[in-house]
Amino acid sequence: MSDRAVPGAQPRPDAQVVPTPSAASSAPGASPSGSPAGAPAARRGLLLLVIGLAGFVTTLDNTVVTVALPTLQAELGASLAALEWVVTGYVLTFSGFMLAGGRLADVYGRRRVLVAGLAVFTAASLAAGLATSVGALVAARLVQGSGSALILPAMLAIVAVGNDERQRSVGVAVWMASGAGALALGPVVGGYLTQHFHWSWIFLLNVPLGVLIVALAGVAIPESRDERAARVDVPGVASSVVVLSAGTFALTFGAELGWTSPPILVALLFTVAAALVFAVAERLGEDPMVDLALFRSRTFTGGVIAQVLWGLGVNGVFFFTALFLQGVLGFSPTASGLAFVPLALLVVVVTPLVPFAERRIGAARTVALGLVLVAAGMAAVAFLRPGDGWAELLPSVCVIGIGSALTMPLGSAVLGAVPESRAGVAGGVFSVAREMSGLFGIAIIGVIVNSSASFTAGYSTGLLAAAGLVVTGAAISLVTLR
Repeated sequence: MSDRAVPGAQPRPDAQVVPTPSAASSAPGASPSGSPAGAPAARRGLLLLVIGLAGFVTTLDNTVVTVALPTLQAELGASLAALEWVVTGYVLTFSGFMLAGGRLADVYGRRRVLVAGLAVFTAASLAAGLATSVGALVAARLVQGSGSALILPAMLAIVAVGNDERQRSVGVAVWMASGAGALALGPVVGGYLTQHFHWSWIFLLNVPLGVLIVALAGVAIPESRDERAARVDVPGVASSVVVLSAGTFALTFGAELGWTSPPILVALLFTVAAALVFAVAERLGEDPMVDLALFRSRTFTGGVIAQVLWGLGVNGVFFFTALFLQGVLGFSPTASGLAFVPLALLVVVVTPLVPFAERRIGAARTVALGLVLVAAGMAAVAFLRPGDGWAELLPSVCVIGIGSALTMPLGSAVLGAVPESRAGVAGGVFSVAREMSGLFGIAIIGVIVNSSASFTAGYSTGLLAAAGLVVTGAAISLVTLR
């Protein structure tokens, strides 16, 4: 794939993706590269169904549990600190193992790692649903997160490998739409199951879905891997897990425990030390997990930076939006939750139309336009004041939803800018950028909010600062994306 090789690197025959023997035998009708590109339309439809369902369950599990926390506290006798770990434990291992999951997918096979991640996630969901103590529940949530960390980068690699630009765009669009649907339905599903059945069903629901996705993956996804990689970069994998896990812990609990408290200082020390080990291992290793030459690609680096700036801005602000809607605009908790539904629905509705815009004006302009719309919607929310209601809020929410859908080509461009042999790692890097930037955004915008004279003033200032970050991402996208 010399047309998408990293700039400055010499073309190498061994940089191609070679299907494993199991791919040829288990994927009748697959192309010689192990790609689903030549498969029948029905099989490609099943592949997209796998992507959609896998993206849905992993995102849903990040949001569905929040509304059940009061019930968990009452039935399991959980402390507030333990409840916090029920939520953050999933995020901790999800972020910490994601980069390693991407490389494991490249080395051992994308379908194999996807199925393994689904099996871990499903088994942990069963354990969470059967938990009779908060300690057992937290342990199951930690394992759930590690399973999701295998699923997401393997899934994005499957979208990238052997597919042309249009097929990658469709795959990324399905992933984005399924994630948006999960974000919208998470609180609704969690509340309904907790109220009318039992809190355990918010986890047990994943079990039949997980079994179904594994069965579909065996039929729809041909195997592919990086045949050039003979072994896993153990120092790189281990140090990346420490960097991301310790960093996630520090960013999650820094404001609560205090940035100078011993646990946070130790976590930051581990983060810095492991980051140095990671940098040395990747520079000196014979087969590094993250080939630093990938960042010579302007499209890859620019896309990742734009993703980070989007995450810093959007996720950082949305963390405080529920407080603003209820404490300043006077929305009820239910109305506050419903405020995000139009945004998510617009992402689902508009995303299938984005490839047409991309073909007409190009990926760079499409993504830049989307980020500008997101920034404009956020800036408009900054000027809402007590007494404003749905009429004033809804236009801004809709603009943000449409803009978010238009950023879909960002993922496709990043995945298409690297050799297919590194598709798993590319998916891992992109996913880590998405997750970690959100945590950084919460910390940074939190400083702005907490340092202001009032919450309303701080939230407005934070929104404008976040909008500025997103606009910067738009400018970078316009220059770097092909």
